[in-house]
Amino acid sequence: MDCAPLTTTIRLCHATDIAEGEAKGFLPSPTAKRKVIVLKRNGRLHGWLDACPHYVGGTPMAWKSDAYVSGDGQHLSCHSHGALFDMESGQCVLGPCLGQNLTRVDLQLTDTGDVLIAG
Repeated sequence: MDCAPLTTTIRLCHATDIAEGEAKGFLPSPTAKRKVIVLKRNGRLHGWLDACPHYVGGTPMAWKSDAYVSGDGQHLSCHSHGALFDMESGQCVLGPCLGQNLTRVDLQLTDTGDVLIAG
């Protein structure tokens, strides 16, 4: 008899916690080393690991809590390096990690609006 592996889900937030064009970071567990950035762009939610690919292992991108969006509101920004990332693809479009990508975190949206990740 084959058994499918059990998958647990972790609630990050509610979809209404993220306004259009906004990004917020959430720790998926008390022991997590990196936050997950949840961003809403054109009505869609995107998830990214809060780790700029410029350094091996990544470095946190925000200089203060939830400061992930660039001043013009068009990109995710790494304030440590000045890198800019496309909000929907995660590709670095300016800075020392040009051509590299943020690590995507797959999000699940429940019928009640909870935003989950697989744990």
